[in-house]
Amino acid sequence: MKKILCFGDSNTFGFNPANSLRFGKDERWTGVLQKLAAPQFEIVEAGCNNRTCFRDNFAGKKFTGYRILPEYLSEKYDLIVLWIGSNDLQRQYNVSLQEVKYGLENLIEIVRHNTPNTHILIIPPVPIGEEVLTSRIFSFLFDKSSVEKSHSVSEIYRETADKYNCYFLDLAGKITPSKIDGLHFDAKEHSKIAAAVYNKIKEIIY
Repeated sequence: MKKILCFGDSNTFGFNPANSLRFGKDERWTGVLQKLAAPQFEIVEAGCNNRTCFRDNFAGKKFTGYRILPEYLSEKYDLIVLWIGSNDLQRQYNVSLQEVKYGLENLIEIVRHNTPNTHILIIPPVPIGEEVLTSRIFSFLFDKSSVEKSHSVSEIYRETADKYNCYFLDLAGKITPSKIDGLHFDAKEHSKIAAAVYNKIKEIIY
């Protein structure tokens, strides 16, 4: 059985924008992916609400991607899916696009150092919707600059994936963030995510 780690933030965790709870196993994309991929693949879920990619998160190590990722890499995986980076765009971090590039490169290098023969699939953050600016929960975290930057990171992720010989999947245009917060996805979109990732996995691992 092939083993796949899905590492990311709240969208990998399965945050439900309608009630701020977690989608059930049969609704969040990692759980749907497991159904699609069984029995050939085992899907390991490693999502966390508010997890950053490269910025030191005030909430601690578990929430800081580059710090917690090595703890997952004591095991061997055939593929690691990295879908993370939206939370680094929060206004409190005030990141530049160059910092986004360096941060993603660092995450890839951590994987390569610990598991050099593992395939890596890079998924850039989906552009954040304007709804986040009026969201009851997230408007204090994200501002207009966050939204604008989110529309520029995809090309950075694509170029970085090419540079490091990683696989790349852009979900923009395939899924649409919830109108509730412009940041997360409803159950229907999670099904689309699972299908897109599964099709890409079949291209990578035969």
